[in-house]
Amino acid sequence: MAFRPLSYALGAEVLGIDLSKDISAATFDEVHQAFLRYGILLFRDQHLTREQHIAFSRRFGELDCNERSPDTDPQYPELIIITTRPRADGTPSESRYTGRLWHSDLCHTLTPAMGSLLRCIERPDVGGDTLFSNMYLAYDTLSDGMKKLLEGLHGIHARGRQYDTMSTERVAFLKGLRPVAQPAVRVHPETGRKTLYIGEKVKQFVGFTPEESRPLLDFLNRHATRPEFVYRHQWRKHDIVMWDNRCTQHQALGDFDMTQIRHMERTTIKGTPSGYLIEAA
Repeated sequence: MAFRPLSYALGAEVLGIDLSKDISAATFDEVHQAFLRYGILLFRDQHLTREQHIAFSRRFGELDCNERSPDTDPQYPELIIITTRPRADGTPSESRYTGRLWHSDLCHTLTPAMGSLLRCIERPDVGGDTLFSNMYLAYDTLSDGMKKLLEGLHGIHARGRQYDTMSTERVAFLKGLRPVAQPAVRVHPETGRKTLYIGEKVKQFVGFTPEESRPLLDFLNRHATRPEFVYRHQWRKHDIVMWDNRCTQHQALGDFDMTQIRHMERTTIKGTPSGYLIEAA
């Protein structure tokens, strides 16, 4: 097994491993250490069943069962189904907005995701890429004054979900949930490094109005997604990409023909508790 860096900023391809086979504890430990080092791991040509996808993911920790998501298969609650599929008459999909904002998975909950493993089942001919940003670098390259300012701030994370394809009952349920405030700077529980924890789902800072928050959020979001901090993944069928939500953020791109199918399936590993509930902002 070997690791080939994907970019200067973050990411590595794992070579010489078949995730459909039994993986020894020693090999798994190598993978885990690489995950902490690179933030993103790419596994090419992995012909897995759903059961195998779930079983490998579970070795990293407890999986989220997506109780509040409509995008699951009842037989496999551990899987989020991320699909852009044209309608029966061939017109473009209605689900084109999934994941289009820079975000970290489950940032709007009290248990943000530790890791996510996304498997490519079908892809369009061109496009449909995913961007990833290194939030360690985003934090490390801030000025000392900005770091000091951010230490005491908490951002209010919204769900950022498009409600137009949901039932009236589900929309009412989701809108009734209280927002979650997360620290703008988090400490990675395994590496001990500080990481910027913001994204385009953060609407304002606690104690600030949305108008007061916007200039700082705009700066931080631009800064965190500078090209030198970003890796762009061009999907191939049977790719699995695993990322560390505690030190990265990501964005799905809609740069493809919406009359073609893009079908992905994701498992999400629960992280450590973070943040607190607040009254509606």
